[in-house]
Amino acid sequence: MKAKKQTGTKAAGVKTPRVKVRLRLEKLCTAVEGKNAAELIQNAHAALKESRFIELRLDSVSKPAEALAPLRKLLHANPGVVVIGTCRRKANGGGFGGSLASEFEILKGAAEAGCHIVDLEIESAEAAKAAQIEELRRTVVGGRKSPKASGVNGVVEERTSLALMISYHDFQRTKHLEKVAERIEAFEPDLVKVVSTAKSLSDNLEILDLLSFRSAESQIVAIAMGEEGLISRILGPREGGAFTFAAASTGKGTAPGQITARVMRDLYRFDQLDAATKVYGVFGNPVSHSLSPVMQSMAFRKEGINAVFLPMKAHSAEDLIACFRKLPMAGAAVTMPFKCDVIPHLANCDAYAQKTGAVNTLRMGADGNIYGFNTDVAGILRPLERRLRLAGAKVAVLGAGGAARAAVFGLVASGAEVFVVNRTHEKAAALARKAKAHTLKQEKLSKEPMDVLINATPCGMAGSRVSLPIAKNELNAKLVFDLVYNPLDTPLLQLAKSRGLAVISGVEMFVQQGAQQFEIWTARPAPEAEMLRSVLHALEEGNEER
Repeated sequence: MKAKKQTGTKAAGVKTPRVKVRLRLEKLCTAVEGKNAAELIQNAHAALKESRFIELRLDSVSKPAEALAPLRKLLHANPGVVVIGTCRRKANGGGFGGSLASEFEILKGAAEAGCHIVDLEIESAEAAKAAQIEELRRTVVGGRKSPKASGVNGVVEERTSLALMISYHDFQRTKHLEKVAERIEAFEPDLVKVVSTAKSLSDNLEILDLLSFRSAESQIVAIAMGEEGLISRILGPREGGAFTFAAASTGKGTAPGQITARVMRDLYRFDQLDAATKVYGVFGNPVSHSLSPVMQSMAFRKEGINAVFLPMKAHSAEDLIACFRKLPMAGAAVTMPFKCDVIPHLANCDAYAQKTGAVNTLRMGADGNIYGFNTDVAGILRPLERRLRLAGAKVAVLGAGGAARAAVFGLVASGAEVFVVNRTHEKAAALARKAKAHTLKQEKLSKEPMDVLINATPCGMAGSRVSLPIAKNELNAKLVFDLVYNPLDTPLLQLAKSRGLAVISGVEMFVQQGAQQFEIWTARPAPEAEMLRSVLHALEEGNEER
């Protein structure tokens, strides 16, 4: 839908000079909501403790007009703060139930109260009369200082002042972004805001391309909502975006996929990203639970490496590879369900990846090809090698999935006598044949003493319905290694410790496989102690803010 002719630069009766401002803004805007005026202002005060750039969602307030007077007091008391005033109607994805005329009155009131930016959605701009837009624009322009001589007739001024932002939101998909931007530009706003919904990682690439193409001529904000759109939120300003949005606190996001300002700064080091920042990440589905970003970000920080590590929710191996190539990325971790599917897209893999048929690490080669590695094997072997001699040791591995394959192949190569135990014996037999290991039926486990028992099943994992991979009377080993790392103290480890047995937590495996990933990517020794501390802290804190 094209903008009405009367709203363009040649609209009949337009008298206000089109003087765009290029605002000097922080790159992170914290969005604030409230059920009523008092709650909105209270939440704004809380957000201002960590941010000097906030968006006030006036449409979240039951009676937005009642928030204008306290808003004026807030801005008067905080002269260094930059505020966006937003009052989006319900029909356009907001919370305001009033009329179009009422929306314009609220936005004018926000400008008069001192908001530096007022956000008008494109649907309202297109539905409004030229006189309504002109009156809003006059209110905005009237709040600016007198324009410089060079600032008339469309020349951009550099200042922090009142500005009109026109925005577009698509809550279903990412499509036709260039056309959307042109649709907004027809109204000659100071800021262009394009927000879509990511259904794949590739949708982020479209957002970043839009920013890269348009940012030289326009101040533009572009974001893809949803978990899949996290890349655009964090990397958008690096590609030329005027700023991006964050939530004030956990669970208080104003849009799907919005994360807190604290996480943006502390975990993703948002304020430090630049054109030289290398991009890494973990691909998976689901992936929000992964502690790899916490662990690897700490390692990069400790070693002074300019890099960011992102969780990336993929929907196919093709989606994963397209994102890896086009961002481009320097390296990545790969988790379920893509460890096997990604292999046909790689130039080559290391020996353990070929044996196990699974890759958990990607690296971009100097030749532009992607190479795969399996560090799960090292994650299992390193903790064991620190405690016993593996050659000749009897080891029972519970499970026949990806983690079990890494354990079995690695242990056999180290000279251990390996027994695969699985509830579906046929799967155990297939793995044992391929790895040149033995099988053992679970009912015989209690009668076969083992040096080590390794749990490579999800039993005992947070959210799992099955707490133990074996019956209590089947535990017959000197050392118990549970590859599950959340919770820290799994039911199997609790059982082993009650019997006086030595144990290894899955956290140790997780850190060791991550340490080898770090070494593959950077050719530096990994700061294992710091990586371990970061994971333990995240687990103890319940990872609440991610």
